[in-house]
Amino acid sequence: MYDLLIAPFAEFGFLRRALVGCMALSVSAPVLGVFLVLRRMSLTADVLAHGALPGVALGFLLAGLSAPALWAGGLVAGLLVAVGAGALSRATGGREDATLAALYLLALGAGVAMISMGGGGAVDLSHILFGSVLGVDDAALLLMAGVATLTLAVLAFAWRPLVLECFDPSFAAAAGARGGLWHMVFQALVVVNVLSAFQALGTLMAVGLMMLPAIAARHWAREVSGMAYAAVGIALASSLSGLLVSYHADVPTGPAIVLMAGFAWAVSVLAGPVDGLLPRLLRRRHLAG
Repeated sequence: MYDLLIAPFAEFGFLRRALVGCMALSVSAPVLGVFLVLRRMSLTADVLAHGALPGVALGFLLAGLSAPALWAGGLVAGLLVAVGAGALSRATGGREDATLAALYLLALGAGVAMISMGGGGAVDLSHILFGSVLGVDDAALLLMAGVATLTLAVLAFAWRPLVLECFDPSFAAAAGARGGLWHMVFQALVVVNVLSAFQALGTLMAVGLMMLPAIAARHWAREVSGMAYAAVGIALASSLSGLLVSYHADVPTGPAIVLMAGFAWAVSVLAGPVDGLLPRLLRRRHLAG
């Protein structure tokens, strides 16, 4: 058991840094995912991750695999996509989700093209899209911890307005809750959380750790706070088990963590006390008897 569970982290510093960074991300990102699920915006995180890719590609062209350059470029690009989609939808009267879809498809194509044209090979593209546990240096670790701290601090003030906006947006508008402002702040938090994880998980796989625990959490609690706690717990367990699978099976870190989160979701769908398949089947048999 020691060799299986503890030895990898005891022997290798890069695994310890990756574990601490993923733990920090697991405390903040899944809570944002819960609000995305409640607002029926589950694909928004994936859209914003794709939207940040041109900025990440530009940072790669200018400075290589430099974490500050990649993060700064991705942040600017992601925020431009998020703000631009809202502005275009209001100016044209169209749906925001349709505008986001158009922008992220263009951004994804542009980002991959920029990396390829700049001489980046398959290894560089794979590192940016899917992450590498070796990329979690001290700077990346501090970034992930700082983003998690910032997110929790902002959510402490934004919790009530966000919950109100999820369940009764009309009342929130009548009460002057400034739903539009909090919506933009919320989207900015989603962008920075996705980008802070790209060193370990990649720009694409980072979305999995945000959304899969949040989707699974609805099967373990009915209240928003309970869903948040469950999502964080699932994300922490997925990060730990995913890193172990990545080490022992020699697979990329991001996909391993996402697969563990997907396994937790499958268990939740099957056995979760809230609308799980087995509890519902047992209740039907009990009522039929």
